[in-house]
Order: sequence, then structure tokens, then C-alpha cells
Amino acid sequence: MLALCHSLVRSVRYSATHPIQSVSGATLRRPRPNGSAGRASREGISSLHQFHYKHIFVAFIFLISSLNLFAQEDPIKQMQRQFITVTDGGVIELPEGTFNLQTSLWLDGKTNITIRGKGKDKTILNFSNQISGAEGIKVTNGNNITLENFTVQDTKGDAIKTQYVNGIKFLNVKAEWTRGANSKNGGYGLYPVQCSNVVIDSCEARGASDAGIYVGQSKHIVVKNSKAYENVAGIEIENSLYADVFDNEATNNTGGILIFDLPDLVQKKGGYVRVFRNNVHHNNHINFAPKGNIVGKVPLGTGIMIMATNHVDVFANRIINNKTTGTAIVSYYISENPIKDSSYYPYPSNIAVYDNVYERKHTKATMKGRMGKMYHFKLRFGKNVPHIVYDGIVDAKNPGQICIRNNQNQSFANIDAGHNFKNISRDVSKHDCILPPVEVKQ
Repeated sequence: MLALCHSLVRSVRYSATHPIQSVSGATLRRPRPNGSAGRASREGISSLHQFHYKHIFVAFIFLISSLNLFAQEDPIKQMQRQFITVTDGGVIELPEGTFNLQTSLWLDGKTNITIRGKGKDKTILNFSNQISGAEGIKVTNGNNITLENFTVQDTKGDAIKTQYVNGIKFLNVKAEWTRGANSKNGGYGLYPVQCSNVVIDSCEARGASDAGIYVGQSKHIVVKNSKAYENVAGIEIENSLYADVFDNEATNNTGGILIFDLPDLVQKKGGYVRVFRNNVHHNNHINFAPKGNIVGKVPLGTGIMIMATNHVDVFANRIINNKTTGTAIVSYYISENPIKDSSYYPYPSNIAVYDNVYERKHTKATMKGRMGKMYHFKLRFGKNVPHIVYDGIVDAKNPGQICIRNNQNQSFANIDAGHNFKNISRDVSKHDCILPPVEVKQ
């Protein structure tokens, strides 16, 4: 294209300075002195000038169009170049439109960078034909990185992963797999891991085969004003410290909101989490996690699940029509997975569930999966399924407090899982207690 443009420039310049000689096949004789011949000659020259000016005009228009096309470098290459060449304090501008990318976009070792689209529904990065890289966007080893106003679709692996970033913001960002629930979808939508000072605000996640919005092994976290739907886990806080999760909607997932501590991870112990003012409803989607994933054991119909973590306050939420359990408080032992990590603590402790609104239809819990079979064959609640379930497995040396009080439509069961469900109790009075409010350091 560049060579063609240079050739056209030379042609136009020559035509402008040699209009007669440059006419293809035209030969002009010296005009005769008599008037008629002179007039004819002048008319010929005028006609040739008109012909050439038209020729120049057409060539000029074509040249400008060609130069514009050349100037508008492939926007995908522009994106890739910006991710590589942006300097600290810079902005990577993502244009409006839908762009089909085949390789990951990776930002590494940068400070004070904004990656900005034109809007969540206006800038769409689609990776359905991805052949290189696992993530759509990956950000590593950075400080104060903001991602805002765009959508990432159909990645081979995780949609947006950030790792080792101090100060990461996701603002008005969407991650989705457009085919909906499928075990071949990537595991995580928005995926900050081993980060600090994390903000996820006004975002969406759909279709993740593990968790739509996931924060793992991180500290000082805010997840707010966001929506997670049609994932296995809608929102998950895992092995993370000091998290506020509020004003979100989790719906049509297998499990709405999960607060987990798991073994065999670098950051061993999470906790100090507040989950409040969320709308957690109709999380009854079939579990489509790949085989072997821990979330593959979450039963469909789970509103909020707290597993093996500590200092968690769940309050002022609407927990509606989750058919298996509104809130589950369980140890890691309920997963039936072996524990090989000697430094891992598998019990929940200092958990407070209060001032929530519970509702569910008078129907049976799921019978799918291992926990579904537990409900059907061991618990036998029928249609009288409790809103709050505690597995009853405690640390005999240091039993942690589980406090449950002042919930609208509250119902409860301690299922005594540690003794093969022999002494199931619906009496919540033993857990009518008050813990000091969790303090989340931000």
C-alpha cells in the first residue's frame, strides 16, 4: 500500500507539471500561424487540460482514500502495539466496535495505566478464534492499573486476569461467554489473583465455568454494584483478606456468592469479609464446572456458601428462591477431598448471619450431585428445606462461634455431618449470639 501511494504521488506531481506530455497516446503539433489553426490548437489544448484535470482529480481522491486507509492502521495491531509500548502514566484507548482477536493482550510491569474503551456495549473484544494465549487480557507486576468501559468475550481461558498488581480497578467491564453455560468455557471472568487494593465496580460476568467474578489470594478488596449470572459461582472471594462485597446481584448461577478458604495455595488464610445489601436470588443453574473443580461440588440452588474461613459477616441481603440452601456454613470436610496441606485450617469460625431476608418456594432441594444425594437420602427435608444450613463439623480444641439471628423467615438446620447426620437439629437457639462486627481495612 505504501509503495502504491508513493507511485501515485509521483504520477500526480508529473501530471500537474506536464499535463500535455503525460496524456497517454497524445501528440501535439506546433500550432500554425493562421487564426483557424491557432483556434483549433487552443481548443485542443483546453480539452486536453480538462481531461488531465479530471485525471488528476480522480487520482487525488484515490490517493487521499488510500492514505486514509493506510493511516487507519489495523485497530487490532494498534491495540497490541499500545499494550507493548505504553509508558507509565499512559492511556490505552480501545476504539468502538467489535474486534476479533486471535492472541492475548498482555501488559506487564507498568504503573498508572488506564485501559479504556468507549463503553461496555460499544467496545467488544472477541476471542472466539483465539489461537495464542489463555487469557483475553492479562496484567502482571503493575501498580495502579484501571480497566474500564469494554467487554471481553469468548476467551479460551480466563477473560481478564491480573496478578501481582497493587491497585487494580475494574470499572464498567463485562466478561462473558456468549454461548452461555458450557464446561468448555474459560474458568474465570474477572480474575484478580495475588493482588492488593482491588476494586470491581459496575461490572458483569456471565458464563464462567468456575467463577464469574473471582478474587483470590488478595487483600483489601471491594466488589460492588456488579452483576454475575449464568456462572457456576457468581462471585467468589477465596483465601483473601479484608473484602467488602455489597450492592451486587447474583442470579441464575449454581451458587450466588462463595466465601472460601482452600488448601494448597500460597496465601493460606483469608477472612475478614463483609457480604451485605446484595440481591442473591434464583441461583438454581445446573453445575457445569469441569470435573475435579472444587466448585463442581456446589449444589445448584445455593445462595451464599461460606467454607472454612473466618470472621465473615453476612447481613442485610435479600436471599430469595435459591432452592437448596439460602446460606450454607461448612467445613472443608464436607467436600470429601483429602487434606494434604498441613498448614491449612479446615473449619469455619466467627461467622455471623443476621438481618437478612429469606424466601423460597415450598419445594424440594436438588437431587443432583453428591450434595443433592445427601439432601435426598440423609437429610430428608422434603419440601421443608431450611434457609440456613450448618454442617456442624467443629474443631474440638477450639470451636469457632457461628451466630445466626434476626433474619426474616429464618429457618435453620445443623446437619451433624461429622457424625454421619445422626443428630440433625433444627434448633437455632444455640447460635443466637452476637459477635463483634467485622472490621475491613481498606
